[in-house]
Amino acid sequence: MRQPDDRSRRRFLKASSMLGLAVAFSPGTIAEAFAGSKSKISQEEDSMTQTSATQPAGEQATDKTAIRPFHFEAPQSDLTDLRKRITATKWPDREQVADATQGVQLATMQKLAQYWANSHDWRKCEAKINAVPNFITEIDGLDIHFIHVRSQHENALPMIVTHGWPGSIIEQMKIIEPLTNPTAHGGTAADAFHLVIPSLPGYGFSGKPTKPGWNPVSIAKAWATLMQRLGYTKYVAQGGDWGNAISEVMALQQPPGLLGIHTNMAATVPPDVSKALSAGGPPPAGLSPEEKYAWDGLDDFYKNGLGYALEMNNRPQTLYGIVDSPVGLAGWILDHDIRSYQMIARVFDGKAEGLSRDDVLDNITLYWLTNTAISSARLYWDTSHNLPAGGFFDARGVKLPVAVSAFAEEIYQAPKSWAEKAYVKLIHYNRLPKGTHFAAWEQPELFVGEMRTGFKSLR
Repeated sequence: MRQPDDRSRRRFLKASSMLGLAVAFSPGTIAEAFAGSKSKISQEEDSMTQTSATQPAGEQATDKTAIRPFHFEAPQSDLTDLRKRITATKWPDREQVADATQGVQLATMQKLAQYWANSHDWRKCEAKINAVPNFITEIDGLDIHFIHVRSQHENALPMIVTHGWPGSIIEQMKIIEPLTNPTAHGGTAADAFHLVIPSLPGYGFSGKPTKPGWNPVSIAKAWATLMQRLGYTKYVAQGGDWGNAISEVMALQQPPGLLGIHTNMAATVPPDVSKALSAGGPPPAGLSPEEKYAWDGLDDFYKNGLGYALEMNNRPQTLYGIVDSPVGLAGWILDHDIRSYQMIARVFDGKAEGLSRDDVLDNITLYWLTNTAISSARLYWDTSHNLPAGGFFDARGVKLPVAVSAFAEEIYQAPKSWAEKAYVKLIHYNRLPKGTHFAAWEQPELFVGEMRTGFKSLR
C-alpha cells in the first residue's frame, strides 16, 4: 500500500482538526442548520434526562419549571480522598525538551500538586459560590444550574453570561459585584446589570445529559427559555469559547427580547483565511499587520494546540484517566492553549498574574468534585457529530448588534477589519493590551469596563 507523504498527512490532520471543532457554521450552512434544528431538538427532548446528583436526596420539584434554590457543600470524605489521590500520583519522566512543546511540563505539575495537596482550601471557594444566589431549574428534561444576581438599580440591563471549556461559573465570580453594583466600583447606576450565569449542561452543578442532543443549538434555545422564565423581556448575552458559540447561535435564532451580544473570543475569520488555514498553505496575500498577527495565532493553534479538542470531539468516553487522577485532570485542563498555559505556569513559579494558584485550583477542583471531566467533554462530541461542520472561528453571519473585545493573548486577537465584516451591526470594538483566554477571570477590571462600554448603546 502506498503511504501518504508527510506533507499530505499534515494537511489531512489540519483539515480534520478544523472540521472536528465544528462549533461554528459556515455561512452556507447556517440557514439549513437552523431550519432543521427545532424538529431535531423536539425529537431528542424525550431522551434528555436529568441527574439528581446536584439535588439533595429526595428533593423533587412538582413543577418542572420551578426555580429552586441551590446550595453546594462537598462531603469532607471527597476532599480527603482528593488529597490522598494527589499525594499518591505516579509521575512520568521529565519531558525531553526545555519548553512546553511536548505538553504540560513536569515541574509545573509537581508545583501545582504540592500546593493542591497542602495549601489549597476548597471551602473558601465554596463559601464564595454559596454567598451569591444559586438556583436550579429544569429545561428540556435537564436540571440547569445558574447564578442569578439582580442589581439594586432599577434600570439595570439583564445579561446572561456563558462560560466555556475548561472553565465554569468560577470564571465569572469576580465580575458579579462590579457589574451589579457599579456605583461601588467606579461606575454609575446607568452601568448596572442583572446577571444570569448558568453552568453548561454536563458542567459544574448542572445535570449531565444521558443521551446526545445538547450542543450550541439546543443550549441557546434553553438559555432563551431561562431568560423568559426569569421574566426578562429584554436582555443581552455574553460569552467566550463555548460561551461565544452559544451567544452567537442565540443571535442567529433571535429569540424575543435578545438585544445583542458581546464576545471576548469573536468568530470573525473570513472564508479565504479559513480555507488557507484548512489547506495548510501560506496566508492569503495582502493581510494587514493585525490580520497577519491573527493568522499566526490561528496557524499555531491549529498546528500545535488542538490535541484536547480532537480527543473530545472523537472519543470523550476514553478519558477515564482524568476522572480517576486529579493530577491527570489538572494537566488536561492546563493544556488548553499555549498563552494561558504559560501564564498559569508563571503563577506556579510564584509570579504575580491575573490568576492566583487558588483561582486555578478552584476551577479544577470544581470539575473533580462534580465528576464532570467526561460529561463536559461530550459537548465537543455532540457538536461535531450532530451539527454541520465548520471552523470554530469562522464568521457566522450574525445580524444582531455585536460588541467585540479582543484580548491580546487570546488564541487569536480578532482584527477590527475582520470584525466589521463578520458583524454587520458592530456596535463596539476594542483591542485590549493584555488578557488571555479567560478574560473575565484573569482581567476582571478590563472586562467590566468592556461590558459597560460595549452595551451602552443598547440600554
